[in-house]
Amino acid sequence: MHAFVYHGPGEGRWETVDDPVIEHPADALVRVEAATVCAGDLHTLRGDIGGVKPGTVLGHEAVGEIVDVGPEVHAVVPGDEVILSSISACGQCPPCREGAHGRCTQGGGWLLGHETNGTQAELVRVPFADHSTHKLPYTLDRRTAVLFSEVLPAAFELGVRNGKVRPGAVVVVVGAGPVGLAALVVAGMFTPSRVIAVDLSPRRLEIATELGADAAELPGRLIAELSEGPGADVVIEAAGTPDSFALCTGAVRDGGHIANIGMHDSAVTLHLENLWRKNVTISTGQVDASSTHWLLETLAPQHLERLSRIVTGELGLARTGEAYDALTTGVETGALRTVLQPA
Repeated sequence: MHAFVYHGPGEGRWETVDDPVIEHPADALVRVEAATVCAGDLHTLRGDIGGVKPGTVLGHEAVGEIVDVGPEVHAVVPGDEVILSSISACGQCPPCREGAHGRCTQGGGWLLGHETNGTQAELVRVPFADHSTHKLPYTLDRRTAVLFSEVLPAAFELGVRNGKVRPGAVVVVVGAGPVGLAALVVAGMFTPSRVIAVDLSPRRLEIATELGADAAELPGRLIAELSEGPGADVVIEAAGTPDSFALCTGAVRDGGHIANIGMHDSAVTLHLENLWRKNVTISTGQVDASSTHWLLETLAPQHLERLSRIVTGELGLARTGEAYDALTTGVETGALRTVLQPA
């Protein structure tokens, strides 16, 4: 088969590799029908993520068709179309039973595109298939379905749920990339009084307005007003830079929440001299993708229609490298998520 393979920092190629095979009784083999590239993949390609060996197929988000299963797989059968979870869960250990799949103690966690070959390929082996795949609802198109692998669970679990968004809250989302925009839409389900998007890209701010933001602005006046006034109840950090985190600490109110989603690859200064009296709660974490089933049941057609706009491009799988380029220049171009499909 063909796949996009990591060959060290900054080096990735679409090339021929061996087909995956069932290695464990709980495995499934999936023919990839739609995949994508996220910030985690970009960090991995750049060499920012430790533990990824050269020769690893990248990617951890996909939709596809089951082509074979191991003897311990009972929830799916060949022919089923499924959403692949970005996080693999054994389903049996205490963390998995609590929904903390990222801390699985029985060999799960972030495997695809990290410890095992990933989804930017024609075929992928999926560990713990019973707990790491979700049958694709017949009403959901593959372009939108791939967002359920990681984008939507991350937005809900790390942003909306950790931030404790509630009715009447003022919510600020810093970073209007795919996960930030998804957080904006999901936060709206909890009837906040205002949702404000902040980003450096004018095009992304336009999209935030189209998706329901009450205000969408460059960093500046609006954040200054929040800092000088009562502040926001919840600030969701979805950009992953020192400046964006500092902006969050300035915008949050006394007793408010800062929910960090962004992947930080450089040091961030925590100004406790300004925060220690504010009773601010700061949450961090890796997505568990344990909320996927709930999101599939809860998101209404109008939410899905909005979320589909996060997909701003489509390419053939063989052009995966171009999807990395599009992600790299997204702030300048307004590009968000590119869906990769077989030719």
